[in-house]
Parts: sequence; structure tokens; C-alpha cells
Amino acid sequence: MSEPEARGAAGRVEGPRGARTSRVAARIERAFRDAGVVGCLAAIDVDDETRRVEVRADEPVVIASVLKVPLLVAFYRQVAAGRIDPAEQVTLRPDERTAGPTGIGMLRDEVRMSLRDLAAMMITISDNAAADALFARVGADTVNAVLDELGLHRTRVPGGCRELFDTLLVDAGVGGMDELWAVLDEPGLLGRLRALDPARTACGTPAEIARLFAAIWRDEAAPPAECAQMRRIFGLQVWPHRLASGFPFDDVRVGGKTGTLPTIRNEAGVVEYPDGGRYAVAVFTRSLSTAAVLPQADAVIGTAARLAVEHLRIPGR
Repeated sequence: MSEPEARGAAGRVEGPRGARTSRVAARIERAFRDAGVVGCLAAIDVDDETRRVEVRADEPVVIASVLKVPLLVAFYRQVAAGRIDPAEQVTLRPDERTAGPTGIGMLRDEVRMSLRDLAAMMITISDNAAADALFARVGADTVNAVLDELGLHRTRVPGGCRELFDTLLVDAGVGGMDELWAVLDEPGLLGRLRALDPARTACGTPAEIARLFAAIWRDEAAPPAECAQMRRIFGLQVWPHRLASGFPFDDVRVGGKTGTLPTIRNEAGVVEYPDGGRYAVAVFTRSLSTAAVLPQADAVIGTAARLAVEHLRIPGR
């Protein structure tokens, strides 16, 4: 397939009839524009990665809390290798654990929990304290080594959630997240925030993140038993307003992980249909607005994913 055939104005669609169907990438691009975001997307058929829809899929992006996905994979690979006991107990004290709007970080008393339960909290409610406790046990070097072993060389996790949020406060010169949201409109501030620059924070590409999810669903990211545990956890994520919003059907399952920072709204995961079709989708957006609440920016993640997956499900495409 020649480059003009494979590439449309807004992105790329590949498969048996990609030359005729690149319009779906343009539709996705229009949806991003209408929602007031710049978006990047990769959607692939888990069982045939040559079939895919891409909109700037190789662009470096800020992954935010999606960093917890490679951390989860590294954890379960260590479990499978016998280097970590998933039942190992960890005590998290209020004055030591990472703060966060959900989960353990918002509690007032000491918490004792197993590593595997921390992993579940980290994904299902994006618990920062749980993630950092797991990160301390696994380590950045191990996480990035796993990414390299899986061929995901452009996805990097330099640190955990505490480091990520500390850079936000230091770069903005504020004492807390409430203060940060209040000053985001100051001229030049967004450009100073390392956490919003993929060259200086946890980063990846939509294509690589989609491939990581596909590998989990094919039992290639770790041994089958551990991949099954990961799939179960992703399926229990509580947030319905992004990826899952595009698939409001009782018989379609969505498992994924969100990521959120000022102006950044992401989600990646897998959509599974009752006929056995399964599609890994990664959508990363940056809003033109600094508002903390932007329902249209959340919803377009589901819209873009639905457009891509529906295209992949058309017979002969």
C-alpha cells in the first residue's frame, strides 16, 4: 500500500481496504476539534494488529496515571518469576503515603494491605498511594526494563505519582493542587510544568500503549495466569465517563485505565464484544481550556474510540 493510499488528512487507517476508508480518521479528528481538544488515537484489532486506526498514533504524549499500566505489568511479571509474593503485607501510614483525591490517600488512619490488593486499588480507582507503595517495591528500573523487553522503547516511567505531583507544585510555585488550579491561566505557566511535557515526564505513544494492552489480552505481557489477573482488574475500573461512554451496551465489556492532569485527559483499554471481537484503544487528549471540569473532553474519548472500533468491525475492513 502506498503512502497516499494509507494516509488520510487526519490520520491513518490500515487493513484490506484502508485506501477507501481513511474518512474515519477525519471523523475522529472532527470530534476532537468539536470537543475543544487536540487528540491522538490508536485502535488495533487485538487478534490482528495489521488492522488498525491511527490519528497521530506515534506522537509522544503525557500518559499521566496510565503509567500505572506498565507498573502493573512489571509487578505481575515479578510475581510470576517468584521475586515478589503478591500476598506480602504493606503498612501505609497517614504521614508517609502519597496524597490523592481517591482511595488510601484520602483516609485518616493507618492501612495495612497486600501488594496485590494495592495493585487492584491502583487501577480500579487510580489510587496514587497504592501505586507509589507498589512502585517502591517494583522500582523504576524494573518497569522500564519490562517496557524494553516488550519492544515499547518510547514509553518511559521515570518515577511514581508523588514525584509527578511534586513537580507540578514546584514548577508552579504553589503549595497544593487547589492553588495550582487557581493559577493555571497565568501566562507561561503551562509551559513551565514538566508534568505536561512528554520529554520531561512519564510518556509514551498511543500506538505503544495500545500494543501493551493488546499484549495483556493475548497473554503475552506476562504468563497467562497473571495476564488474567490484570484483565480482571482492568474490567473493574469504576470510571464510566471516558472510554466506556462510547460503548453503553450490556454485552460489550470495557476494561481500561484513565489518566488525568491539568489540560490532560486520557484513557486506554480494551473493548470486547460478545462475538469474540476485541480491540485495544488508546486515546490521549490535551484540552485548550484549563478548566478542571470539561464533560465534552471526557466524552470525546468514548466517541473517538467508538468511531475507530466500529470501523474495525465492518466486514472486510
